[in-house]
Amino acid sequence: MTGSGRGGRRAWCCLVVVVLALQSLAGCGSGDGRPERADTSVQQLLDRWSAAVRSRDEGAYLAAVDPAADGYRAERRRAFANLAAVPLASWEYRLVRTGGFTPAPGDGRRVAVEAELRYRLDGYDTAPVTASLRLTVVRRADRWYVAGQEGPGGGGQLWEQGEVTAVRGAHSLVLGVGQDRSRLRALADLADRAVPAVDAAWPGKWAERVVVEMPASLERMAALLGAPASNYRGIAAVTTGEVGGAGAAPADRIIVNPEAYGVLGDFGRRIVLTHETAHVATRALTSPATPLWLSEGFADWAAYRGTGRTARQAAPELAVAVSAGRLPRHLPEDADFGFAGEAGRLARAYEEGWLACRMIAEQWGEEKLVAFYRAVGGHHSREGALEAALREVLGLGQDDFTERWRSYVAGGLAGSTG
Repeated sequence: MTGSGRGGRRAWCCLVVVVLALQSLAGCGSGDGRPERADTSVQQLLDRWSAAVRSRDEGAYLAAVDPAADGYRAERRRAFANLAAVPLASWEYRLVRTGGFTPAPGDGRRVAVEAELRYRLDGYDTAPVTASLRLTVVRRADRWYVAGQEGPGGGGQLWEQGEVTAVRGAHSLVLGVGQDRSRLRALADLADRAVPAVDAAWPGKWAERVVVEMPASLERMAALLGAPASNYRGIAAVTTGEVGGAGAAPADRIIVNPEAYGVLGDFGRRIVLTHETAHVATRALTSPATPLWLSEGFADWAAYRGTGRTARQAAPELAVAVSAGRLPRHLPEDADFGFAGEAGRLARAYEEGWLACRMIAEQWGEEKLVAFYRAVGGHHSREGALEAALREVLGLGQDDFTERWRSYVAGGLAGSTG
């Protein structure tokens, strides 16, 4: 993801869903003595549940829920209704693993289940979003039901948090909960401006459309991301998705913190949306070899490109440090982009990465900057990737690049801060 508390920029967080290996565990016998495998029956139940969502059939959806689980049925009814405005292209529950049987109240037997929800938004996702689920299913007589769930059901998907309002733009889909439609429309308008701006900076192939989610609060944003709210305080937005590196086009989400975003001016909001959109565009060419200074720096470069902002205007924290004689010795490490650290260091890390990318664009050309980003992302591991790309694309080693960058920072930021 991308985030920072200054000027409305934030850091980017890549949420990668780890898929557990499918394991089929034997269940107990059926009522007529024939053997029954719990995983087969549970998957059939999940298939019916999936079909009910795809067909928007509330009756069939609730028919898959345990009649004895009144509270859970009410929760599922609300979640189903909250999905009404969400344009779904696909929706599928997949069984990952079943546990053993335990007694359930009445005549039932209970089974713990690990599953995945895989869904795509119509017109926007070229690959499914994947979310892990921990379900409880119960067998009563010869019928299976979903009886409860943990994890994402508590707020890990936007529609679990309330009724979703959807606003479509020319290049965007904005989904909000607890937000005025006019605010979501303004967000869509900014996203629509961000897409062509990023397309001009990143000439590679990408979807040229974005999905933006705005929950009701910082706490709700954190629930979507599965992390403490303190991690995102002051962070205006975060982009989630799977790192590519193989030419894939993952399904990304720009998740907006309504509180931090709300205190920004028009320019700050524009920078935030363009920065996050740049992450969407470059995701497939971003790999574990890509250092955060490059991914975040490029996103900032794309956001500030064409705005006329000087180095001192766009890098105020670093300007203060340089003017005080604290010129950075090396490019920022990934750890410098952590949200839990000192706010000034986080801001300077972003500014340092941006100036590195700005230097490449100015001294070697914008095409070389894009080629450099691609060359680094073309490696599968961090070791040696940066050095190899620097020599291949820019014709110099990492030590020489760092010294050139330090001189560039000093020349652009030294002097009075007044």
